[in-house]
Formats: sequence, structure tokens, C-alpha cells
Amino acid sequence: MNRLQALIDALNSRGVDGILVSDIRNIRYLSDFRGTHACLLISSRERLLFTDSRYIEQAGKETRGFEIVLAKEDLSRSVLKRAAAAGIRVLGFESSVTYVFYRSLLRKGVRLKAVSNLVEDMRKVKDRAELELIQKAIVRAEKAFTGVKPYIRQGASERRIAGLLEEGLKKSGCRVLPFDIIVASGPNSSMPHADPTDNRIKAGDLVVIDWGGEAGGYFSDMTRTFLINGKGIEKKKEMYETVLSANIRALESVREGIPVGMVDKAARDVIKKAGYDDFFGHGTGHGVGLEIHELPRVSRVGRESIRPGMVFTIEPGIYIPGVGGVRIEDMIVAGRTGCTILTSIPKTLEILH
Repeated sequence: MNRLQALIDALNSRGVDGILVSDIRNIRYLSDFRGTHACLLISSRERLLFTDSRYIEQAGKETRGFEIVLAKEDLSRSVLKRAAAAGIRVLGFESSVTYVFYRSLLRKGVRLKAVSNLVEDMRKVKDRAELELIQKAIVRAEKAFTGVKPYIRQGASERRIAGLLEEGLKKSGCRVLPFDIIVASGPNSSMPHADPTDNRIKAGDLVVIDWGGEAGGYFSDMTRTFLINGKGIEKKKEMYETVLSANIRALESVREGIPVGMVDKAARDVIKKAGYDDFFGHGTGHGVGLEIHELPRVSRVGRESIRPGMVFTIEPGIYIPGVGGVRIEDMIVAGRTGCTILTSIPKTLEILH
């Protein structure tokens, strides 16, 4: 069943006759349109893509199965006119829209109903073409990192390593970066989303590097942590081995049908048993695809069941202010009896000089 038909089949269960899709990533998922200004109107009778004069030619080349409509006025007015003409009495719209856009939809003739995660739920399970692009994004990210790794040493600044890695990602073919690269050393590494600074790597530092690649609009995300040789590193080695054990235990727990919260628990139990429970605050993982953070959310409150084809990260961590942090992040695709690890850079502890 193709994506559009699956979406149309789901409309009745949401109590709507048609759906207005305005999130640009959902538009791309459903239509292959790669511009930045458009809306889709989809019902059992209509498959319309509305855009302005900047993107009309592009939309015609990129999409199949849609009527391309030039919006000579604002998109919302154009959509509502066609919705009314098509006999759509209840029009669904994505609950993620801005308030300004919502206000623009408040016109007579069509009743509105907000729907949540209608397309996002479809995006959780990746098809073969999506998996190929994600794997390509991973290959690009790993290639870039391999070229930068020799620069991770005492005296190098966080900002320089991040800059070299960004350059490598672009040379490997990434059109955009999925997120700002994280390079955090020493005390900075205890902040999970630290920005790179001019801080220079010192003996005994933990160094956390979190980066991703891109291919065809799909992203990758991974983290590796290194330890710089020096005095008093035994505690940091213990932290690392605990996180590595949590990462492995979580990977081993993945299988069809279990709640994502059980994967989080598998990692969290290892960290708690080692006495670091107070130093692991974020979730164990998140979906990755057209967005760097998408469904499913692998957290302690997660109830959603794992399905084959879901792609998400496994990234437990320990962060101790004044000491440093460790995070080990892999990307996986879930199967029926386990998972396939998509990232390949080794994660056994490396002590650098």
C-alpha cells in the first residue's frame, strides 16, 4: 500500500473528510516535493499540491500523482476554496501549525479539526529506499569522522575539531548538517548539548563528539566518547564501561512488540546498578529520518510497541558536573527478533594521547 492510500484510509478514523498537510517534511514524505513553501490537500477525491510561482516548475518535476495548483493568494485561502468545492465538510489540519496559520484557516464553509501525528506515525517505519538513504548518511558521517579522528589530541580546541568535522561532512556529500556538531571536552563534556568552545583538550579529559550526516534529505546521528591519557582517569574509565554496558544491554533488548520504554529501562537499570542513576537524565533514544529527532521516542515513559523497520538511536550517558560526561550513541533498525546496528565506528574505550 502506498503512502497516500495509507493516509486516505486513516482519515475516517480521525473523523475528517480530508487533510491539509503543511509540515514541509510531511509534504516531502508524501509527494517528494523538496521546496520550502507548499501545502497538500488530500482526500478520497483530491490530491493537490499548492505552492507559489517560485516553485511551480520544481513541483511539476518532483511530484507524481498530484495536481499542482498555483496559489495566487495566500495558501490557506486557496486550500479552503478547493476543499469547499470538493465537498469536504470536516478538514483536518496538523496540530503543529502556528497560531497565525491556524487563524488564517478560520473561514466559513469548512469545519476544521486538529489531528496529531497522522503522517508522523507513518514515518516511524522506514521502507527500503529510506533505509538506503539513512545508511548513506551514516557512511558519509563515518567517513568524515575517520578523517578528523587523528586531530583529537591534547592541545586541540573543541572548535577546531568541530570545524574540521563540518568540512569533512560537506566534502563527503552532505548538503546540510542535521544539527550543530557537539565537541565537548573536560568539564564541558558533562553538558549533553554543549557548544564547541576554544577550550583545549587536556590530559585526563573525556571528549564527547556528537555528529551526523545527510543523504537525500535523510539524516544520521551518532556519538563517540574518548579519554585522553593522564592522571586520575580510573573513575572516568569506570563511567565509560558502565555506559558501554548500558548501550549493549539496550541493543540486546530490542525486538518486535516490546514497548520502547523497556529499551530505556534496559539501559537505565545498568546505570542505576552502578550508582550513576542521578547522572542520566535524558531518554535512551529517538527516531531519525527526515528529522534528526522524530518518532518513536525511547524514554522511560514510552509505551509504544516496537515494529520492524523502525529506526532509532540508542544513546545512554553519564554526566557528572566537574568531572565530565560519557555518551555512546548508535543507530539501529528494529527487526522481528532483534535489531541491526547501522553505525560501525568501534565503541570500545580508546585512550588517546
